[in-house]
Amino acid sequence: MILIAVALAPVIVLLMYINYRDKYEKEPRRLLAKAFIFGIISVIPVYFIETGLTNYWHTKYALPNMPLKTAAFDAFAVAAFTEEFFKILVFFILIWKNKNFNEKFDGIIYAVFISMGFAATENLMYVLSSGFTTGLIRAFTAVPAHAIFAVSSGYFLAFAKFKPSGKFLYLILALLVPVLLHGIYDFILLSKNDLLLLIFAPYVIFILIIALKGIKRHSNASRFKPNIE
Repeated sequence: MILIAVALAPVIVLLMYINYRDKYEKEPRRLLAKAFIFGIISVIPVYFIETGLTNYWHTKYALPNMPLKTAAFDAFAVAAFTEEFFKILVFFILIWKNKNFNEKFDGIIYAVFISMGFAATENLMYVLSSGFTTGLIRAFTAVPAHAIFAVSSGYFLAFAKFKPSGKFLYLILALLVPVLLHGIYDFILLSKNDLLLLIFAPYVIFILIIALKGIKRHSNASRFKPNIE
């Protein structure tokens, strides 16, 4: 029970925070719950695709003298692209045409709930297999990182929805930006390069600041925000 609590605690805190930032028109709890559950379900296809890609690459191309190339493939192709693609796919299946997606901040909150469903499942698997220390570390790194990637995706999905003239570009950015952020994050860790590891903490702080600015921008732009004369 302790390990389960450690694994789920950061997810719950982040969900509470992002829901708190949705100040002017709360989303239906039932739809938020569905977003979270669909995020959990997305782990299934992601697991099989990531396993297949990893096995293929490490069998055909992974050589001892190419550790950075292997780390880049694992980070960007296997983890980042696959995971962020399926999160966005869930968003389109469940949220895109839903009547409750009626302002920009909704793009962020639904994207985060989907991502936290995924992150909760992933975190449970890691913590139950590796223990308390892993759970503690991931509570301040991997789980918040998933939320940050989701904020970047939801930020641009909102623009794609409410700025039709730039829809195609924003849809590309909704996938490209989180893939890049996620890929860089994983690449730094998987590279096991001392110089790259030195920039890990500054990188996480940097993308956190960017995410918080995105949250603030879409929250302040709410169409439901009361006008105070």
